[in-house]
Amino acid sequence: MNKIPPFDVSQQYQQIGDRLNKAALEVLASGQYIGGQTVSQFETEFANYIGSHHGVACNSGTDALYLAMRALDIGEGDEVITSPFTFFASAETISMTGAKPVFVDIEAHSFNINMDLIEAAITDRTKAIMPVHLFGRSVDMTRLMAIAQKHHLYVIEDCAQATGATFNGQKVGNIGDVGCFSFYPTKNLGGCGDGGMMTTKSAEVAEKLKILREHGSPKRYYHEYIGMNSRLDSLQAALLQVKLPYLDKWNAQRREISDRYTALLKDANIPNLVTPHHCTGSVWNQYTVCIGAGKRDYVQTQLREQNIITMIYYPLPLHLQSVYKHLGYKKCDFLVTEDICDRVLSLPMFPELAAEQQERVVSTLKDILK
Repeated sequence: MNKIPPFDVSQQYQQIGDRLNKAALEVLASGQYIGGQTVSQFETEFANYIGSHHGVACNSGTDALYLAMRALDIGEGDEVITSPFTFFASAETISMTGAKPVFVDIEAHSFNINMDLIEAAITDRTKAIMPVHLFGRSVDMTRLMAIAQKHHLYVIEDCAQATGATFNGQKVGNIGDVGCFSFYPTKNLGGCGDGGMMTTKSAEVAEKLKILREHGSPKRYYHEYIGMNSRLDSLQAALLQVKLPYLDKWNAQRREISDRYTALLKDANIPNLVTPHHCTGSVWNQYTVCIGAGKRDYVQTQLREQNIITMIYYPLPLHLQSVYKHLGYKKCDFLVTEDICDRVLSLPMFPELAAEQQERVVSTLKDILK
C-alpha cells in the first residue's frame, strides 16, 4: 500500500521545477551569493505581500525571533510572555537574549495562548508578548494588542507556521511590532533549506535588524552592536521569489483539504476523536486532531503500520522541558497544555494531498477507533 507522508515537498518541485531551476542557475551564474539585488527584491516583495513597510531577511525563523527581540532592546532582567505549547525556538530565543520566558496556558479549541490569562502574568519586568500563530491559525490579535497597549508592551508575532494567515482580514506579521517568519521547507512558504524574515512598520527597527544580522555592523569593519551572521542566501531568496506568487493558491488548497477532513471525520462519527475548530483566516500548516486520553500513541502506531505517517506537535510542553527546570514550573501548572500534549495528532497535510488519500486516512482512523 502506498505511503501517505505527513508532508511532501517534492510535489511543488514537480509543478514549478523549471522555474526553480532557472532561478537557481541565474544566481549561480551571477556570482552574487550573499546579499545583493535578489535578496533585496525578495524582501520588498514579501513585505508587500504581508502589507508591511519593511522586510528584513535572515537565516532562519529562529534567528528572526532572536533578532526581533534584540532590535527591541529585550535582554537581561526582562520577561517575555509566550505559549508553552509551541516549538522550542519560541522560548529558546527569549532565553538567548538573557530575558525570561513566562508561560501562559492555551485555549483547548484553538491551541493558542489564552487571552483571559495574559494580564495575570504581567509584572513590572514584562517587556513583550510573543503570540504564536500555531498550526496556521492566528491568535486573537485585537485582544492581544489591546492588552499590550494598555501595559506598554512590545508584540513580537511568531508567524513561523502562519505565512499568509489573516486576522479580521489583516495578515499576521503586520499587526504587532515585528513579525517573524520561517521558510523551513515544510512551512506554507518553504525554501530549499533554512531561511527567515522579519517584517515591521518601523524604519528604525528595520535598520537595527539589518545591522544586527550583519555582525552589528552598519558599515563593513565598523560595529555598533554585538550582532550575528544571519543572512538569507541569494539562492534561497531567488527560489522563494519564484514560490511566493503561488502561496495564496497553496493556502487555498490547504483550506480545501481542511474542510474535506472535517466533513469526512464528521460523517465517520469516530469516537474519542475531536477535530480542530474552524477558523476563517487559518492557512492550516497542520490539521491536528485530539485523540481520547491514552490512545494517541497507539493510534499513531497503527496508522504507521498502514503506511499513514502522522506527527505529534508537541509531546512535551515547554514548561516541563528539563532545560527550564530552574524556572520553577511543575506538572499541572498548565492543565490545558498538558492535556493537549497527550492527545494531539497531526494528520498528513500538504497542498497536493489527494481526496482519495484523505479518505484512506479517515477510514483507517475509523477502523482503529471503532
